[in-house]
Amino acid sequence: MRFILNVIWLVLCGLWMALGYIVAGIVCCVLIVTIPFGIASFRIASYALWPFGRTTVERRDAGAGSLIGNVIWIVFAGWWLALGHILTGIALCVTIIGIPLGIANFKLIPVSLMPLGREIVPTDRPFATR
Repeated sequence: MRFILNVIWLVLCGLWMALGYIVAGIVCCVLIVTIPFGIASFRIASYALWPFGRTTVERRDAGAGSLIGNVIWIVFAGWWLALGHILTGIALCVTIIGIPLGIANFKLIPVSLMPLGREIVPTDRPFATR
């Protein structure tokens, strides 16, 4: 079932959202100082491309640096990506078949706003859930 949902996700919205993250990552990597943001953006692009069967968890070792970085990320790129998830989620929820995909899009909003201090793990790993 995960495979089917991931393929439908990829066709309907995953490719476009992942491209948004890739563009943000390239821009961040060009501006040498923001390379950590670019790496986080590329990591979340892979998650946005194939999300079912994986989840994000907060890293225990993330400190004040990731908090400050997330604030900077929200100002420059996070809110654009979150807006993309909101619009795509609303469009997907219009149809009955798209409702699970729309809900998955809404679940990606916190990750798009605060990517630093998070880790992407498979859902079948015991420590994947809180």
